[in-house]
Amino acid sequence: MEKFDIAMGIVRVTEAAALACSKLLGKGSIEQVDIAAVNGVRHAFELLPIKGRVIIGEGEINKSPILYIGEKVGQWKDGQVEYDIAIDPIDGNILVAKGRPNAISAVAISQKGNIFRAPQIYMKKIAVGPKAKGAIDLNGDLETNLKNVAEALNKDLKELTVMIQDRPRHEEFIKKLREIGVRVKIFGEGDIAAALATAFEDTGVDVLYGIGGAPEGVLAAAALKCLGGEIQAKLLPQNEKQILMCKRAGIDDVDCVLTTDDLIKGDDVYFAATAVTDSDLLKGVTYKGDTAYTHSVVMRLKTKVIRFVDAVHKLEKSLINYKEEF
Repeated sequence: MEKFDIAMGIVRVTEAAALACSKLLGKGSIEQVDIAAVNGVRHAFELLPIKGRVIIGEGEINKSPILYIGEKVGQWKDGQVEYDIAIDPIDGNILVAKGRPNAISAVAISQKGNIFRAPQIYMKKIAVGPKAKGAIDLNGDLETNLKNVAEALNKDLKELTVMIQDRPRHEEFIKKLREIGVRVKIFGEGDIAAALATAFEDTGVDVLYGIGGAPEGVLAAAALKCLGGEIQAKLLPQNEKQILMCKRAGIDDVDCVLTTDDLIKGDDVYFAATAVTDSDLLKGVTYKGDTAYTHSVVMRLKTKVIRFVDAVHKLEKSLINYKEEF
């Protein structure tokens, strides 16, 4: 039986990343934001009594400051449980560098073999919250999907809010959404936070749609699985090299639709996210004197427990400066 609370352990990881890079808010250096977030994550993982291995990370080789795929994190002591880790120390490094909303740090963990090893390529996604689960079909017509979601939510189609990223590749999608008549909420970066927002009614977000990173899709799947929502996705390789990457990940038919359960297997998944800047769901890091305030969400699939964590950090003893013990 575990002697510590994994959920609260991993939220310390995302808190450490958020605290570390929030000091760089609006200072323009994307690279420094990445370095700070990764250093915060590594420091916090040193205190976590697990055997963790990065399955979703930021690269294929050990090259600072990234958390490379295959990297060991945690303490790796005898008797500790082995977990797969999906981590994005900062989803929205550009947002932090420019002082814009929607940047979060996110992590998901599950027992070995349960996290899809997504290649670093694009992925088409549609995501919804619990009440619209079962109403989506990525192979189906966009308008039909949205009508089905509106019906599931007992909303008029014109009341439905769809989040989509501000990218040239989405111009036709955005045009279609406006023709359909739904409310369109366009965001710049941070599609993990956007997917997360679909599962909470208070955000006013009903659907995430569009093309984004495959690793971010896996993290979103972990959160939505814990929350009872749904994501469907399809890998979009651009060349032969990327097709081979898909095959190495176990996908021979690149046109197949990946479900939530394809991306995250098993019945015990943990997910945590801490906002660096304000998002639809979470408030970003704020400072007052020698104190920092963070807002996080942490959840576990098996227990269906969802916690919102408002933490007060005395900076001289925070995770980025002080080796706190579990």
